Amino acid sequence: MKVFTKAIGAASVGLLALTLGACGSGSNDDAGASGSSGEAAGDVKIGLVTKTDTNPFFVKLRESAQEAAEAEGAEVVALAGKFDGDNEGQVAAIENLVAQGVKGILITPNSSTGILAAIEKAREAGVVVIALDTATEPEDAVDATFATDNKKAGVLQGSYVKAALGDKEPSVILLDGTPGGTVDTFRHDGFLEGMGLEEGAPEIKGQENTNGDQTKAQTAMENLLQRVPDANALYTINEPAAAGAYQAIKSAGKEDQIVIGSIDGSCTGVENVEKGVIGATVMQFPGTMAAEGVKAVVEYAASGTKPSGFTDTGTVIITNTPIEGVDSEDTTWGMDNCWG
Repeated sequence: MKVFTKAIGAASVGLLALTLGACGSGSNDDAGASGSSGEAAGDVKIGLVTKTDTNPFFVKLRESAQEAAEAEGAEVVALAGKFDGDNEGQVAAIENLVAQGVKGILITPNSSTGILAAIEKAREAGVVVIALDTATEPEDAVDATFATDNKKAGVLQGSYVKAALGDKEPSVILLDGTPGGTVDTFRHDGFLEGMGLEEGAPEIKGQENTNGDQTKAQTAMENLLQRVPDANALYTINEPAAAGAYQAIKSAGKEDQIVIGSIDGSCTGVENVEKGVIGATVMQFPGTMAAEGVKAVVEYAASGTKPSGFTDTGTVIITNTPIEGVDSEDTTWGMDNCWG
């Protein structure tokens, strides 16, 4: 099993404001009110705060939010952190958006806890706050969450890797993302559950954080392979991390030794599954997250009705090497449903 190669830069150009205005219907009161009187939907301004503005996943979130806002006659202001893990940048973005008078903020938190004070202030100002992709901790720190069930995604990745190993004793390497994020924790824990392993199990031979960055993942994998030359199973937080790991694996001549699982479901990823470069990836659906988030803010602006709870926006294993007992779709289906 192999993993696809795809170069993705981790740095962004900073806080990038992208606005899209249109006209339509809808209403809302002043910030902090319940929304019984109303204003034109064209006056409904929605903030979007992503971890970065260059990762294709977040690009898809932004594009989908803008498309949904155009359809609803609303306006989107999109801001981003400078890098994955830039909590301070996201705090500044929230404060900026509240000052601009947004009715709602959609956010993919860099830190599931470090952003809470800024979110609380926004909600106190009457702004509805919805987490996309990454849940806060606690979950009810925001009004609602539209996201992948990341624990389930990790379980799916682990289940596939375990099944692909067959009777081989696992020798596992973990390439995690950014410490402190719920996405990172849920996917990590889910993978171990899917593998049937406990944290600290002897089968886990090495572990590094990569911030989901391809270059960092390649360096981490090069170092880990020196310590664990017999590794045969690899967890990756996302497809850029998997791409970096593959470069190290290929250089070491171990392409056919290590089963690699990943999570994202980008079109490039699906293409590389089709080419046999990656065994399987778990597809998620950022467009659904963004569109549902925009609709929820527009509804709040019109009626004062806030969204609540967690909405799972779906996960599907994509592979052309199906394994009995692991539900999956092939790359034809994948290309019809991928993003990026």
